[in-house]
Amino acid sequence: MDKSSSRFLSLDVFRGMTLCFMIIVNTPGSGAAPFSPLEHAAWHGFTPTDLVFPSFLFAVGNAMSFSMKRYQEMGNAAVLSKIFRRTLLIFLIGYLMYWFPFFLTNGGFHLKPIAHTRIMGVLQRIALCYCFASLMIHFLSKQTVFILSGLFLVIYWIILLVYGNPADPLSMTGNAGIYLDKFLFGPDHLYHGEGIPFDPEGVLSTLPAIVNVVVGYYAGKFIQQKGKGYDTTTKLLLTGCLFIFLALCWNMVFPINKKLWSSSFVLVTTGLDLVILSALIYTLEVNNWNKGNWARFFTTMGKNPLPIYVLSEILLIPVSMIIISGSNAVDWINTAFYQTIAPGPIGSLLFAISFMLICWLVAYILDKRKIYIRV
Repeated sequence: MDKSSSRFLSLDVFRGMTLCFMIIVNTPGSGAAPFSPLEHAAWHGFTPTDLVFPSFLFAVGNAMSFSMKRYQEMGNAAVLSKIFRRTLLIFLIGYLMYWFPFFLTNGGFHLKPIAHTRIMGVLQRIALCYCFASLMIHFLSKQTVFILSGLFLVIYWIILLVYGNPADPLSMTGNAGIYLDKFLFGPDHLYHGEGIPFDPEGVLSTLPAIVNVVVGYYAGKFIQQKGKGYDTTTKLLLTGCLFIFLALCWNMVFPINKKLWSSSFVLVTTGLDLVILSALIYTLEVNNWNKGNWARFFTTMGKNPLPIYVLSEILLIPVSMIIISGSNAVDWINTAFYQTIAPGPIGSLLFAISFMLICWLVAYILDKRKIYIRV
């Protein structure tokens, strides 16, 4: 474990917990619907699953609070080169992940057409949010960053109201974000999991998502500056509760909505992240409640977040191309084993946990060999 992680165990555990939960909710077993808390809200509303991705962005900000210290010793040209290089690499990895497998077997190998490949996505949003948050934090004062972050949330709300469908500007088909994405990319390059071309990680909704990274960054900085005591825990907890209160107030006119990434959604998720982080600091740093070294399970996962996330997204694709008894191998495993021993949502959850543990095992092997993949 590196020096920073050993000094602030709570931050590393937070990142690992987020990644574990992300894998579980992203890979439910087939054959039964998952438990409702493990699914995203259909539109307006909030479930525990809706907290996963914004928490990942919050963790990116935490990590930046350590890595960006080195930027102060570098010239502007070097800083810009590093930020843009990292942004491009993460974005490209995300795009290639959606194109995978590049060759499809159908009586031979055929190049998978780019014409229907999704352009935006989870890693692409992380790349863009990292880029803009890094530029703001490095080149602007803290006060200016705070003002801009507030403006992002308000301006995004105004754009949706002004440029969306006047009849229902916050609907899936009538919001300004879907209009912009169709104009920029066309329907074939958008996400189709909602039954229509609509990208929950579209261009316009990236604007408020930048704030999740910014809040994560300043939370990490605050912990480093104030230390691991009751004062730090209390202030993070109170700030988180304030954000949640503001989110619930804003929710009355701008509903909490993960797929729109509404401004109230930003406030409620950053608020919950601050509350969770304060609880981890109190548990691990203040009281040292780590008997049995349970935290290591999560820190192992959190040391290689990018490669483990990519692995979790692509590993089942080649497995599902194997046909067993007329079904793809993933469905067959679920039907023959998980849905047999635990029918319904429990079987679905057991498959998801099993798959997460396979990914954890890879992370453990990388950690044992001191292999840490960064971009």
